[in-house]
Amino acid sequence: MATDTPPHPTPDPDNTDRLRSFARYSGIGIQMLATIGLSTWAGYWLDGHYQTKTPWFTLGLMLLGLFAALYNVIRSVTKGS
Repeated sequence: MATDTPPHPTPDPDNTDRLRSFARYSGIGIQMLATIGLSTWAGYWLDGHYQTKTPWFTLGLMLLGLFAALYNVIRSVTKGS
């Protein structure tokens, strides 16, 4: 009685491409979240440190982080196309 071993499955190129795209765009999303979150936290800390009555540092750095994150997303997406 001979034992037949099944052939090694070849990787599906479409599945590999989908996995790479998923990893790439997930990384971009995490980077965007970190950029906005850290800049907002820095603004919040500055508002507390200087004891401002209005949260101008928080608002300003949050918007700066948002624009920087969007710039990085646009740059990453257009570079990868």
